[in-house]
Amino acid sequence: MSAADPNRVILTGENPFIRLSETDSDDYTTNASFWRIIFCPAGPGHVLYLKSELTENRWRIYSDNIAMARWLQTTVQGMLNAETADTEIPVIESEFTKSGDPAYFWSEHVLSGDEDITLTWHDLGDPLLLHTQPNQEPGRRYGVCTILIPALATRLTRNGVQAKGKSWPREREGRPFSTSALAFCESWTDVR
Repeated sequence: MSAADPNRVILTGENPFIRLSETDSDDYTTNASFWRIIFCPAGPGHVLYLKSELTENRWRIYSDNIAMARWLQTTVQGMLNAETADTEIPVIESEFTKSGDPAYFWSEHVLSGDEDITLTWHDLGDPLLLHTQPNQEPGRRYGVCTILIPALATRLTRNGVQAKGKSWPREREGRPFSTSALAFCESWTDVR
């Protein structure tokens, strides 16, 4: 029996996310999907898809590789959140840095012309390794192998103003989880 996944790897990288709400619900007031791509058909780079009261409840896209940001919209990111599949949303040229130690806290920093955005994850839980195959779940064309580290506390700021709401505890695969998590060593697959 082969240990190799039979599917085609379409991207490898990281995809930490923050989902905040003011009440314990999935009605998110802030939804942030951050990507650090090492490998994909459109090259490496970073992108942040962000919708919050800090962005007037409209999606904004920040990236240092517009081709990669658009490719993600038409593939994995667009599958994960159909609202982000709209390639008419402008992409804002940005610079990206990171800091922290994922055993304690992690921060991603996004700088564009007049914006300074920081995403921070802390109060981290035990890592969870997930592996799904393409089409294993209805509506999920792509498979994924990822390490998810739940974050019970998060903060997202734009120009020094903090987004309202918080991350909430959840359960995933029978284990403690959160509405926000670090997603490292993430590879997505498609059927060959």
